[in-house]
Amino acid sequence: MMKKELNTLAANVARLSNLLTRERETLPLPYLKDKGMREAYILYYLPANMYKIHVPLRELSLHPAGIFRKDKLRILDLGSGPGTAILGIMDFFSSQGEKPFLEFIAVDPLSDNLRDAERLFQSFRKEVSANTSLLTIKSSIERTKSLPEGPFDMIILSNVLSEVSHHDPERIEKRVTLLNALLKRSLAGDGSCIIIEPALRATSRELLEVRDGLLREGLHIYSPCLMNDPCPALINPKDWCHEDIPWEPPATIREIDKLTGLRKDSLKFSWLIIRKDTLSLSNIFGNNPFRVVSEPLISKGKIEYYLCGAGGRRLAVRLDKDKSTLNEPFSSLKRGNIVSFQGLIDEGKRLRVGKDTIATTP
Repeated sequence: MMKKELNTLAANVARLSNLLTRERETLPLPYLKDKGMREAYILYYLPANMYKIHVPLRELSLHPAGIFRKDKLRILDLGSGPGTAILGIMDFFSSQGEKPFLEFIAVDPLSDNLRDAERLFQSFRKEVSANTSLLTIKSSIERTKSLPEGPFDMIILSNVLSEVSHHDPERIEKRVTLLNALLKRSLAGDGSCIIIEPALRATSRELLEVRDGLLREGLHIYSPCLMNDPCPALINPKDWCHEDIPWEPPATIREIDKLTGLRKDSLKFSWLIIRKDTLSLSNIFGNNPFRVVSEPLISKGKIEYYLCGAGGRRLAVRLDKDKSTLNEPFSSLKRGNIVSFQGLIDEGKRLRVGKDTIATTP
């Protein structure tokens, strides 16, 4: 890429980044109608965003019920943009032993996005030799009557839910109503709805509020939550949940980061899998598993993490003097990991890993 083109691209990336973060309240919809910002999204954001869906797909693939063990998966991608999630799903299944036929339907209000989605889909399909098809439909996700008929094995909303009723003070209730109607009408009885949102505090907490609203409507959480209780992160307005996994950006993105001061060296996002049935990732991890929801908190004489499970969001500590071969896995936990314990000591305000506590990770 020529220097002038790279500088123009970097300027558009910076403009889009500001709108998606610091200036999100002024975000124009649909913002990808702007040609420069759409190009910035495709060349800078798409290469990272497409891999985010690998995390929920991997967790669905772990269940012994064989959620993906089908000849064909019908997948509805709502607010598809240029097909980011579709490319990520194709990439995920290209490395799996069992490769079902992937029937995609991409829904987006912008014709330009759908044209880009078709172009990128055709190119990537040749690259990964995927057995798949794509139908594109121009529509907003709020126009539920114009959406295609189900049932769908997967319904995807990637970086789009927080844009629904964005400025409406009743946006949470409207999102819950929209999703509840959509999932009960169009999601297969054994299907999964995957929602991915930015890792900002505001967007992440709004996703958790939607989560609780859907539970009240009788739907169920598969993961990342390991219980179907109200979200404990909403108790403290400073808390929110998000994923943060390492990622090695390609050369062009590294060059843009140098020009803009941005840093795209990890994948940060919030996510949720919703189902009609009661299948849960917790089914395969024994009694009372915990999800690690913080980075390790290391200080003199101890290591701590915030854990989330059936008892809520709790701080767990292990004193250095209590380190043992039984609890050694506690030393290397990372945000997003799942851990189970035998002999965990409940001290009320915190959980303590003793010398005889057994810590187990999958």
